[in-house]
Amino acid sequence: MIQVTLLSHTPDPMRSLYMAYRTCYSTLTPQQVARRIEDDRITGAQMRQFIEERLKTGHASPLEQVAFEFGISGVSRAFSHQFVRHRVGISFEQQSQRYVTYKEGEFPYTVPESVKKAGMADRMEALFGDAGALYEEMVAAGVPAEDARFLLPNATNTNFKITVNFQALLHICDLRLCTRAQWEFRRVAALMRAEVVRAVPELGKYLQPKCGELRMGYCDESVADWEACPIGRVRPHKDALFRLYDQYRKGELAPLRDEDWAAIEEKEPAGSSEPY
Repeated sequence: MIQVTLLSHTPDPMRSLYMAYRTCYSTLTPQQVARRIEDDRITGAQMRQFIEERLKTGHASPLEQVAFEFGISGVSRAFSHQFVRHRVGISFEQQSQRYVTYKEGEFPYTVPESVKKAGMADRMEALFGDAGALYEEMVAAGVPAEDARFLLPNATNTNFKITVNFQALLHICDLRLCTRAQWEFRRVAALMRAEVVRAVPELGKYLQPKCGELRMGYCDESVADWEACPIGRVRPHKDALFRLYDQYRKGELAPLRDEDWAAIEEKEPAGSSEPY
């Protein structure tokens, strides 16, 4: 079972982020800013408002000064091969298959729900049982664990301890909370988000798929993928926005008609007896 635990984070993330931003936009020294925070001349509400306005500008480098540590367990090697492709702003320590030897040929693994629904879970697990038995024979015959591991499948579970800065975590969630992402990575990203939301809700709310209202606000995947997306109906596709802008630029937007104004001025929605 996948488990994600927030082990620790920057002691006062909002203060750290505010000081990073304020250092860029103030004649005050960092020491002077810190004293004003300490004696409440700068309040928590003021810090949050200032940070939110800076985030709207896309100024991202201060986000690298806020870090989160996670323990992640019960994920597959298929997941880990994707996870370690995130290289900037994140540090990984992963369970080794060189120095960890599975006892009696038993290794933990994940069987996807799609395999179970297809009625093939028993066959998959039987194959893993055979692989485990041969793994045990290899180790008993003196084959080093680092070579016996060549037999182990992508389904084999592994564990991580990671440190990631907030900017990198935003990028991970941009991509991996998207409904096109692989299901296991979506699950891990959602659990990481949930942990941050509980600990620092002011920052956790920004962890969204890239189409989220606090991120890009639109979908930049293919039109076919957008049409197939279960949340596509509430997020515009970039092509629609570009078409709209092009019409506006050329002065081709259709003017509002009399019937449009009648609908706008209508006190009750069509077909409804309930007032707004």
